[in-house]
Amino acid sequence: PRPPRRPGETQNVCRPNALRTKTSSHFNLKETMALSVRGLPKLSTTKASKATRVVTRASMWYGPDRAKWLGPYSDNACPSYLKGEYPGDYGWDSAGLSADPETFAAYREAELIHARWAMLGALGCVGPELTGDSSLAPNPWFKQGALIFQDGGLDYLGNPSLVHAQSIVAVLACQVVLMGLAEAYRVNGGPAGEGLDKLHPGESFDPLGLADDPDTFAELKVKEIKNGRLAMFSMFGFYVQAIVTGKGPVENWQEHIADPWNINGFTEIFATKFTPN
Repeated sequence: PRPPRRPGETQNVCRPNALRTKTSSHFNLKETMALSVRGLPKLSTTKASKATRVVTRASMWYGPDRAKWLGPYSDNACPSYLKGEYPGDYGWDSAGLSADPETFAAYREAELIHARWAMLGALGCVGPELTGDSSLAPNPWFKQGALIFQDGGLDYLGNPSLVHAQSIVAVLACQVVLMGLAEAYRVNGGPAGEGLDKLHPGESFDPLGLADDPDTFAELKVKEIKNGRLAMFSMFGFYVQAIVTGKGPVENWQEHIADPWNINGFTEIFATKFTPN
């Protein structure tokens, strides 16, 4: 039994529900903070509501509750070594390519670099048909490079004051030097910064400051790899289209839109012309 209160003494009321709520919130926040894995930003402890909002958004792409390749049927279909630590991890590795950590790191780097090149390449394949060649006439991407061998060379966007390329050797040398230096700085450091992340170096490689906010940066990593994977498939499609139809992607798309039932992948796959004009 509780002893009687003395006159003027205030009762110390214990509120177990409030204590339980505070303790539960504390542990939930700690658990939430533990979800900050590779690629997922570290969450601020100043505002629990902001932390919850960030994790709710990021948990779609990171951690055990991320989207997986079989959707609701992915419980036993994801290997244990794919834990959602990296952007673009949907738990699919049927060939076991990610089982070895060193091999997985090498494949991640190769995929991301190829994805970035593919995004640039897909835009470059569509561009000549939209902007035209030196005379501003539509030109498929697989014929664009040959324009440098014509009389007068190749004018970028049809304007000789921008880039007036006349020597394929000079163009190749500029590409090797500029891209070689950029890749060397990305991997080994240099004037652009030391000790940078090889895949997402930031610093001088991020003049727009897209990585300043860690929450936004984590989401941009996912968008980059998703768009990059789509671009790699697009580049493969551009190659096949050029071989089968001898036309560029824009012209193929225009013909398909004009007559989708008779001009599509199923009808063109049996074409007898397998080399571009």
